[in-house]
Amino acid sequence: MWNEKAMLEYLHTNLKESRFQHSLSVSETAVALALKYGEDTKKAGIAGLVHDCGKCMKDSELIEVAMNHKIQLDEVYLHDPSILHGPVGSIIAREVMGIEDKDILSAIYYHTTGRKNMSVLEKIIYIADYIEPLREFNGVEELRSLSEQNLDAAVIQSLEDTIKYVLSQNRLLHTDTIDARNYLLSKHSR
Repeated sequence: MWNEKAMLEYLHTNLKESRFQHSLSVSETAVALALKYGEDTKKAGIAGLVHDCGKCMKDSELIEVAMNHKIQLDEVYLHDPSILHGPVGSIIAREVMGIEDKDILSAIYYHTTGRKNMSVLEKIIYIADYIEPLREFNGVEELRSLSEQNLDAAVIQSLEDTIKYVLSQNRLLHTDTIDARNYLLSKHSR
C-alpha cells in the first residue's frame, strides 16, 4: 500500500514549488475526470499527484535509473532523456513511495508519451496533465470542454497537438505517441 506521507515528503523535497502545484492540480483534475468516466478516484488522485515525481532529475540521473532498472533506452530517450521522467517516475513511485498498484504505475509511466491501447486511468492522467487549470496555451479551453464530453477525442486531440509541437521543435517523436494516436483513431473509425 502506498504511503501518502512519503509521497508528499518526496514531492516537497524534489520538485520546484511550481511543479508541486502543477501536481496537486493534475491530481484534482484526474479525480474529477475519474468521477465522470467511472474510474477509481483514489487511484486517479494518487497517479495525478505523483506523475511528475521524476521531472526535476538531471538527464544523466534519469538515464542511470533507467539503465539500472532495465528500461529499454531507444534513440528517442537517448536524444531527449527528459521524457524518461515518466518511466523513472513509476520506479520512484514504487520504490520510494510504496505504490505497488500496476494501474497507477502504468499511468505514471506513460503520462508523457501515451501508448497503444491505453487504459481509462492512463488516458485520464495523460489528459489531466495536459489540461489542468494552471496550464495556459491556445486551445486549452476547447480541450478542457472536449475532455468533459469524450475522453478518447480529447486524448486524440492532445496527442495530435503534441505531435505537431514536437515536429515544430525538430525533435524526435516517440513511437508510443504515434501508436497511441493510431490505435485510438482506428478504434473510433470502425
